[in-house]
Amino acid sequence: MTDGPLIVQSDKTLLLEVEHSDADDCRKAIAPFAELERAPEHIHTYRLTPLGLWNARAASHDAEQVIDTLIRYSRYPVPHALLIDVAETMARYGRLQLANDPAHGLVLQAIDVAVLEEVLRSKKIAPLLGTRLDETTVMVHPSERGHLKQALVKLGWPAEDVAGYVDGERHAIALDTAEWQPRDYQIEAADGFWYGGSGVVVLPCGAGKTIVGALAMSLAQATTLILVTNTVAARQWRDELLRRTELTADEIGEYSGSKKEIRPVTIATYQVLTAKRKGIYPHLEVFDTRDWGLIIYDEVHLLPAPIFRFTADIQSRRRLGLTATLIREDGRESDVFSLIGPKRYDAPWREIESQGYIAPADCVEVRVDMPEPDRMIYAMAEPEDKYRLAACTPEKHRLIDEIIAHHSGEQVLVIGQYLDQLAEVSAHLDAPVITGDTSVKERERLFQSFREGETNVLVVSKVANFSIDLPEAAVAIQISGTFGSRQEEAQRLGRVLRPKADGRTAHFYSIVTRDTVDADFAQHRQRFLAEQGYGYRIVDADDVHAGRWDGV
Repeated sequence: MTDGPLIVQSDKTLLLEVEHSDADDCRKAIAPFAELERAPEHIHTYRLTPLGLWNARAASHDAEQVIDTLIRYSRYPVPHALLIDVAETMARYGRLQLANDPAHGLVLQAIDVAVLEEVLRSKKIAPLLGTRLDETTVMVHPSERGHLKQALVKLGWPAEDVAGYVDGERHAIALDTAEWQPRDYQIEAADGFWYGGSGVVVLPCGAGKTIVGALAMSLAQATTLILVTNTVAARQWRDELLRRTELTADEIGEYSGSKKEIRPVTIATYQVLTAKRKGIYPHLEVFDTRDWGLIIYDEVHLLPAPIFRFTADIQSRRRLGLTATLIREDGRESDVFSLIGPKRYDAPWREIESQGYIAPADCVEVRVDMPEPDRMIYAMAEPEDKYRLAACTPEKHRLIDEIIAHHSGEQVLVIGQYLDQLAEVSAHLDAPVITGDTSVKERERLFQSFREGETNVLVVSKVANFSIDLPEAAVAIQISGTFGSRQEEAQRLGRVLRPKADGRTAHFYSIVTRDTVDADFAQHRQRFLAEQGYGYRIVDADDVHAGRWDGV
């Protein structure tokens, strides 16, 4: 028995004592296989889940390593039953393999015949399989490759996909490194993806996910389809590829609401691909227009359901998912695992920060009281109206003024969820506002004005959550959000994490209404960032009003 920072419990929860001297090392060691559940101040709760263990197994961690980590950091003896369960769960991965047979094409092979017999009797899996060739092998139609992997994960027998990939149409893509060099972790991430075959790379916002995409393209040397969240992100990808590679403007096409270009490298938006007309998705045919060698999914945690369905049909193509947060609020992480691939690389935010590649961040939760008349209205409101009432309290306006004044001369983003609230704040601050209704041309103009320092304050809706490059944004003030979304919180912090020219700290303020669902959601939203080692300081609004910032 040691004085370790971890308490391992038989219900598969892991309790991490945050103040312990080995807490950071322990957090890094358990990150590949444990999922954070709760993160209050002193004790963080992680959970061992089958998906987390299978992700670790796919990334070449074996049960012995996981068990050794738990025993090494545990304060008390680890329950024997849990160790057995970890070993048995991880042993489930790869008992079935999807492989290419020289004579029969795609087949499902069993290392364990009993497992094959079990899955053959499943009503959901039997229709996806073809002729049984022998005791251990069953034919699979290539179009069912993805659907079969999805179904097997849900059944608890995740298949290892070793069937390989088609090369796709060849297209030379070389990096132009005359003025820059890829960072070590970017090379590791691209190599981890390439030699793994397909999968997801998790990097903090501002750490250069686009460059990982460019490195993957240079490894593939093939036509590439890049899927992004919106047209602004598409144009940023295009500019970045023109800057980082030897691709010309004629080789890169944009497939969006305004343009329908298909080139050797095509950047398409999720919105246009999922646009439905008369019950069908007319634009999904872009997947079939060329013999793509690589498909890149930017912000893969946002992948819409129709894209999942189509991704299931293109398992023979190499697929790279890029994200800062492999968290889906709809719980479809298992679909990302089975259809895009397992996590191939995951860089802790604090580690990248310590290397100087993202800005250090100070996270502050400012708690404000709701005025008495509004409290009565809130108390009597219907449950579905409570969050809007709490989040949109006018008391937040004064705090925004004071925070902006405190950070005079710095570039500030005010981020919120409700359009009427944003319009009020924009009018109050006399600052431009960007929402979903703002045209792409106007968005690009305002973002460029902000980048060049002509505009110091920008009010933005959730359109700025993703894939927006604003290097000198140093302060973000969050006034409302998408309920308790952890990935949104991380993305918003990411808007201010690009390294600053003078190396200064970024500041992330979340203004929260006390004793309301606003405060409850805030707690949930902070969980992912707590996992990455960010702690929120809580400051009372009265202290801000009085000018008692105490290092804020």
